[in-house]
Amino acid sequence: MSWELEEFRRSLLGLAPATVRAYGSDLDGFVEWAGRGGASSPGDVDRIVLRRYLAFLATRRYARASIARKAAALRSYFGWCARSGLIRSDPSVRLSAPSPDSRLPRVLGHAELAVLLDGPTAGRPASAPVAGAEREPGTTDQRLAANPRRSATAFRDDAVLETLYGSGVRVAELCALDGADVDLARGVVTVMGKGARQRRVLIHQRAAVAIERWIEEGRPAMVGPDSAPGALFLNARGQRLGPRDVRRIVDRRSPVPTHPHALRHSFATHLLDGGADLRVVQELLGHASLRTTQVYTHVSKDRLLTVYEGTHPRA
Repeated sequence: MSWELEEFRRSLLGLAPATVRAYGSDLDGFVEWAGRGGASSPGDVDRIVLRRYLAFLATRRYARASIARKAAALRSYFGWCARSGLIRSDPSVRLSAPSPDSRLPRVLGHAELAVLLDGPTAGRPASAPVAGAEREPGTTDQRLAANPRRSATAFRDDAVLETLYGSGVRVAELCALDGADVDLARGVVTVMGKGARQRRVLIHQRAAVAIERWIEEGRPAMVGPDSAPGALFLNARGQRLGPRDVRRIVDRRSPVPTHPHALRHSFATHLLDGGADLRVVQELLGHASLRTTQVYTHVSKDRLLTVYEGTHPRA
């Protein structure tokens, strides 16, 4: 009997491609480790083997989050094996792993965001024109004429950063966007989130202006023979923008070391600071559970202090 890993991968319908790849890599590592111990199929694995594997990972100083994900991959795989009749019983039932370290997400301050979004390398002035307004002639248009490729990069970076912070979408969701997913007139973007769940998110006017300028003046300079016709954002090679490309954009523009996901954290926290309802933020972020969104209530200390001082009679 073989491990049937390819069949298992094909069974992972509804999961994000990144999750499928991670599970596949995790199981490849387990099969290699188990093979050294004499296991040649899932039927040779029992609960003790699985617990020894997790202990082995801990001795190799894997992060708790990594071990927890590998345990989830094993539970998913052996559950599938049991349902498929490859094994009589599931050895991964109630297989536990150490809880991931609880780390509060980093939130960018307003001054940091100002540099990130409107800094000297931005492709348009800090006071961007509103949609439909006539653009003022100036340095941005002069740079476009002098170096279209460089200006196209700046226009794309503007649109990417404004969209990440303006809508709170995940990096993978942004990279998967097609032009047809964006309704600039209504300020709405349709994204495909985790678990193949589709949702609509809002973008503010400045994000819409940045996207419009990228589409009209930046994207044509980056399109190449290998470009995906529908892809909204392209990289320097003319291919669909990837997560690593987004990381490079943030690294170029951020005044402090940060991660692209920090823009999503900042989006949620600033909404809560402004008085947004937690359920609304949950919907905008695409969280299946409110518990996932509640982490931002621990980050939103400014709002907590404001509410306390404004409502407590002794404050």
